[in-house]
Amino acid sequence: MPRRVLTGRVTSDKMDKTITVLVDRRVMHPLYKKFIRKSKKYAAHDEANLCKIGDMVRIVECAPISKRKTWTLVERNGEIVGGADAAASSAS
Repeated sequence: MPRRVLTGRVTSDKMDKTITVLVDRRVMHPLYKKFIRKSKKYAAHDEANLCKIGDMVRIVECAPISKRKTWTLVERNGEIVGGADAAASSAS
């Protein structure tokens, strides 16, 4: 099964090796046919504590790391993160 990849903005980096990522998406209302912005926060693993608030990141689904952390950091501001090279190459 392919891994899902999401792009979002870091809203918190206060935890050790964990970031909170806000992912926005646009969905069409079924009755009014108007596009609505929906957002959700994900906890993602940041092994090197690189990310700061406001960074644009790409996260990929992985095996559960903790109760609510099942995503891993892959890319930060367009640059591939070092720890994710092995994970990205094995997925290809």
